[in-house]
Amino acid sequence: MVCPLCQSTNPRPFRMEVKPHAYFHCAECDLRFLDPALRLSSAEEKARYEFHENSAQDAGYRQFLEPVFLEIEKHLPKSARILDFGAGPGPALVARLRESGFTRVELYDPFFWPDESVLREKFDGIFATEVIEHLHVPRLEFARLRNLLVPGGRLILMTYFYDESLDFNSWYYRTDPTHVSFYSHRTLEWIREKFGFWGLEYPHPRVAAFTVP
Repeated sequence: MVCPLCQSTNPRPFRMEVKPHAYFHCAECDLRFLDPALRLSSAEEKARYEFHENSAQDAGYRQFLEPVFLEIEKHLPKSARILDFGAGPGPALVARLRESGFTRVELYDPFFWPDESVLREKFDGIFATEVIEHLHVPRLEFARLRNLLVPGGRLILMTYFYDESLDFNSWYYRTDPTHVSFYSHRTLEWIREKFGFWGLEYPHPRVAAFTVP
């Protein structure tokens, strides 16, 4: 077994009693991940995303995303070039940003907004809300995100971070079959160091923000 983030060849079985799933833990980067053989197919994965009700008109969902909006508003000017990475079928935060005067917002999602031409651009800010837990090969995606940012740019992530106080077996975040990678604060510190980010902050319990030097 090879870690999909740091490529260590020594991940160990983790919570193997959570049948029919099997998970591994990498001691090098602290990532916990689903056995790749048990991932959904692309068609199954897309069907699950289409089932999600994350509409821009859903007040509750917009409130859920508010910590990311506030982080963008605090650190980026209205003229900033911003990318919604993994936008999904209903990019609610993009609508919120445009309503607030951010006019240079692009979208990318391999299933719903697959135009890869936007990935040849550079951005002042990138946000990925409820995305990184879905990444099959996070090593490649974090390298790509880092390269898309200009000096001083900001990468803002929203996910639920794993810590040892959680009961992994009953953790609702684990039970979504599209969630295959689980990150601790130590995992993000590893990412900061290895991918050349300068700063790492947690403006909200579900939000992490990297800065490019």
